[in-house]
Amino acid sequence: MDSLINLIVYLVVFGLIWWLVSLLPLPSPVAQVVRVLFIILLILIVLSVFGVLPGGYLPRLSL
Repeated sequence: MDSLINLIVYLVVFGLIWWLVSLLPLPSPVAQVVRVLFIILLILIVLSVFGVLPGGYLPRLSL
């Protein structure tokens, strides 16, 4: 249950950051690179929350 709460919190924060970055007036090539980096970060977050990858770089949330 704790990993599910962590995943929800990380995805909400990730979504807010994605939304704020999408508001920036970036040129098209830069926006595509940023989009790819965000997708890679999203995959890393999901895999580390479920323990597939070691998530030492993600802070542990204690609610």
